Amino acid sequence: MELLKQVIRQKAVVRPGDVLKVDSFLNHQLDIGLLNEIGKEFYCRFRNKGITKILTIEASGIAIAAITAQYFGVPVVFAKKNHTKNLDGELLCAPVTSFTHGRTYDVTVEKKFLGPGENVLILDDFLAKGSALTGLCDIVEHSGASLGGIGIVIEKGFDVGGDLIRARGADLYSLVRIRSMTENAIVFDDEV
Repeated sequence: MELLKQVIRQKAVVRPGDVLKVDSFLNHQLDIGLLNEIGKEFYCRFRNKGITKILTIEASGIAIAAITAQYFGVPVVFAKKNHTKNLDGELLCAPVTSFTHGRTYDVTVEKKFLGPGENVLILDDFLAKGSALTGLCDIVEHSGASLGGIGIVIEKGFDVGGDLIRARGADLYSLVRIRSMTENAIVFDDEV
């Protein structure tokens, strides 16, 4: 997605430890025009998959999922990172280790929101190690729903996550895939 590559080159900041800071447009301050184009792109890719729900993880995935959901006309469910008092009934849980936070969460979805007969599209902002996606895939599997596909805004192609998720047989589509990044340059897979 050329627009996304342009915005990444103009506004993203590479930090030590393979951190790509995209807070000025994707996961702190939101560029709604860009998110709208991201939503359209995911819709074009997955529109023939019979998607009935979109699943993401709080917090950064919610905006991406909500804007994309308007094209599908389906609800968004997000996995919560903290067990709150308002969670009740049967719960679907999976451990997820956050790359950016450096800690493990038990993410949770109420079972009443995912179940047999549903066809789920998982969306998230980043794919690096694959822990969040593995957890979300496990939740879909344990719910009895089908996994219709996975959409990622930015995949760190030099990390292990993409290979792990593809090995599960998932239909994984990343809008951009970064081959390498340094403080001075970001190289995308299709540019090599």
